[in-house]
Amino acid sequence: MLFLSVLLIATALVLLILRRRRVTTSGWATFGGLLSGVLGLLVGLSTVMYVVDPYQVGVPTTLGKVGGTWQSGLHLKSPLTDVTTFSTRPADLNLTGDNTVEVRSSEGGVLYADLTVKWSIDPEHTLALYKLAGSAEAVEQRLVYPDSREIVRNVFAKHTGVEGYSSQREAISTEIDQLITQRLAPRGILVNGVNLRNVKPSDGLQKAIDQKIQQDQATAQAEAATRTAKAEAEKRKIESESTAAANSVIANSLTDKILLSQCIEAFKAAAEKNPVYASPCGSTGTPVIVDGTKR
Repeated sequence: MLFLSVLLIATALVLLILRRRRVTTSGWATFGGLLSGVLGLLVGLSTVMYVVDPYQVGVPTTLGKVGGTWQSGLHLKSPLTDVTTFSTRPADLNLTGDNTVEVRSSEGGVLYADLTVKWSIDPEHTLALYKLAGSAEAVEQRLVYPDSREIVRNVFAKHTGVEGYSSQREAISTEIDQLITQRLAPRGILVNGVNLRNVKPSDGLQKAIDQKIQQDQATAQAEAATRTAKAEAEKRKIESESTAAANSVIANSLTDKILLSQCIEAFKAAAEKNPVYASPCGSTGTPVIVDGTKR
């Protein structure tokens, strides 16, 4: 850009000098000289000014020397200074499709995990990230991408296939989020969330998971049936003990006179519908006649 600016200004000067010395009388020479001069000045200004856009941080380098970071706004610089910008807006690293993470459970089964890591650059660590990676794209490819895949594999390796596929999926997602945050935070990379979008087992592992689920269901049903049987047995035991206790109380409280009185009362009630009943009551064997037709 500096060379182009000098060339345009030199062209403008030549055209204007030729016009002044009347070497040429064409009006196009004057117009061309003025246009070249203006363009040269604009190009020259662009080499000494740089605008950092909002939500960006600039890192200037001059002949291999790294300067301090630039915040958003207009900055003056040397024509020999290059500026590398880093966006501080949140970005998404999608580990899906060709980038799906192949993981193994604690039992050795293969699963495929799709997830999205939401991350952003801490403006205060932009200079360190520039020295470490060189650009925002390199930060993602050299730091966020490999570290995230490594942590996902390590977390799934601590869980069984069933846990990774269904029962502990939310806990696994939370653990991955925490570990990625802890890994990247010291480097100046902020993790704004990890979304474990899908976990798909391999065909072989899917069969094993289905069998395990069926076994767990059968075991749960058997345990429920056992608990029900125990409860019923306990209920029958309590009822039996209550009945035995009641019978014991009744047996201890009954006497011959009481039995005789109850027997007579029973015959009286029966004689209300039938004329005469006769039967022995008590141990004496003496017949008792109850005539319900006499008033």
